Amino acid sequence: MSTLLAAWQHRPSHRRVWALAAPMILSNLSVPLVALVDSAVVGHLPHAHQLAAVAVGASLYTLLAWTVGFLRMGTTGFAAQAAGREDGGALRQVLCQGLLLAGSLALLLMLLALPFSGLALSLMQPSAALDGLARSYLHIRLLGLPAALASYALIGWLLGTQNARGPLAILLTTNLLNVALDLLFVLGLQWGVAGAAWASVLAEWSGALLGLYLARRALSAYVGRIDWPLLRRWASWRPLLAVNRDIFIRSLALQSVFFLVTVQGTRLGDATVAANALLLNGLLLTAHALDGLAHAVEALCGHALGARDRLALRRSLIVAAGWSLLASLGFALFFALVGHWFIALQTDIAVVRATAFVYLPYLALLPLIAVSSYLLDGLFIGATRAREMRDAMLLALLPSLALGWLLRPLGNHGLWLAFLAFMLLRSLSLGGYAYRLTRRDAWFGAPGPARPRPTDCPTE
Repeated sequence: MSTLLAAWQHRPSHRRVWALAAPMILSNLSVPLVALVDSAVVGHLPHAHQLAAVAVGASLYTLLAWTVGFLRMGTTGFAAQAAGREDGGALRQVLCQGLLLAGSLALLLMLLALPFSGLALSLMQPSAALDGLARSYLHIRLLGLPAALASYALIGWLLGTQNARGPLAILLTTNLLNVALDLLFVLGLQWGVAGAAWASVLAEWSGALLGLYLARRALSAYVGRIDWPLLRRWASWRPLLAVNRDIFIRSLALQSVFFLVTVQGTRLGDATVAANALLLNGLLLTAHALDGLAHAVEALCGHALGARDRLALRRSLIVAAGWSLLASLGFALFFALVGHWFIALQTDIAVVRATAFVYLPYLALLPLIAVSSYLLDGLFIGATRAREMRDAMLLALLPSLALGWLLRPLGNHGLWLAFLAFMLLRSLSLGGYAYRLTRRDAWFGAPGPARPRPTDCPTE
């Protein structure tokens, strides 16, 4: 207990955590703000199927894009450790690899998206009106996918160098522009659901271009050159690809849960899937805010591991954990006390509001159940221990799917109970792996990226 208290009372650690967390919280909150504005703008159109179409189309796009979220998470861990070693060559290698992966995966996903969307919509069994609008929304959004994936890699790299202002600038530019264009295209120009999609595409490309500019500027602070011949060798890619493979499996499992919530909700009717989308916006708001602290853990713990500083690792983790717990309590109280206002803000469709109000208690419980999983994700990402993240997610997924099947007679209540169980099991399984690594003193045994040899080939 005295060790925990001493770490919590270390003021420089609080300053370091918040120097990274505050900008990331602000930028992260702009992400669910886009979903909220989409819901609020489209939710004030006359028909429930229009709001449901945005929810379904966005869910399909998110499943495609977020399953390759390893582009950010894998890049952050390796960049943070390279920064801790003051290895400018490795930093340049990680950035190049991240951007090359982003471009390749974007092309692959765009080719797979059309058959995937047809299969997914057939499983959902939507109404004809919802089906057509959802397909249109998704097809437009795919035009922004290369930019979205490039932004993942750029944000992860900048965060790994403990540059929180860069991600803040990228995300705020992307998401605030998205909001402005959403209002212009949907309400001003009356483009409807398609207008919401085009707003996202233009905003995503703007954010990616800004990110490239910021990364180029940030490299000037790190001396080093990239070894281009080494970059063409499989050995230099193996550590990054191994971590990204495991994070991909973990992300795919996580997004499958959200996708299945949408699928099952769609089968329960347009009003139910729309109501669940509004409630999940609340979870997105919570998750992105708490992820700001988790991102600070990624950068600070990765830096401490690269520098082999055990005391800094412990202090950063304890301080971020304390603030995460306080923030989760605040979100739980917010949804419990003013959740009706939160729902009413997003839509004036009476049947959707009434349906969402019934399930608000589940949303109020989610921050308390999920908070430790967000924080521990940050620790494992900073340590580039993706295998444990993958295994923990699979351990949570399998029993939750079985529970969801058993609870189908309860309708949407059963769906939400299974979702809460999934988030609880995710926290417990990650905690178990963290405890085991701590007992074995194994955190400093995490794999590191291949270090490039200096050459005469400058990067700039």
